[in-house]
Amino acid sequence: MQHVILKRTALFVAFVLVWAVLAAAVAHSATRNVVNFSGFAPGTIVVKTGERQLYYVLDHNRAVRYPVGVGRAGKAWIGEARVEGKYVKPAWAPPDEIRREQPNLPELIPGGDRENPMGAAALTLRGGEYAIHGTNNPASIGGFVSYGCIRMHNRDIRELYRMVDIGTPVVVER
Repeated sequence: MQHVILKRTALFVAFVLVWAVLAAAVAHSATRNVVNFSGFAPGTIVVKTGERQLYYVLDHNRAVRYPVGVGRAGKAWIGEARVEGKYVKPAWAPPDEIRREQPNLPELIPGGDRENPMGAAALTLRGGEYAIHGTNNPASIGGFVSYGCIRMHNRDIRELYRMVDIGTPVVVER
């Protein structure tokens, strides 16, 4: 009898583990997908703020698409830039504008800290004024939420980080 109970328990645990792995795969595939996309050179990052989507161009017909959070009203920017820096678990020093609105913020939040809004990695743009970065607030993805930075899920910025180099072109459109 004890042998039967152990077998059933092992089967149940195996079933739960398989279900968890499948659920994680489905959750990840819901945010990353390859789509038809043209008009930009392969290797370009294209952010369409109106769609709240970032595209990494794979070839002349396809791109990997990621959901993002973008600049809120009056904070969004459009134009061209290049990736100037790549950082894993970057520290964050709130800019003066943010410190005026939130004076209780520390002058520096260390990389990897739960309160650090830069998340797992960052690609800096325009002299560090803006970045494409992870987030400590995944619920903000899909919204007009930032001071001009492009927010991604941490798993997505890790993936994009591995695909791009310093100098990668970035185009931000409405």
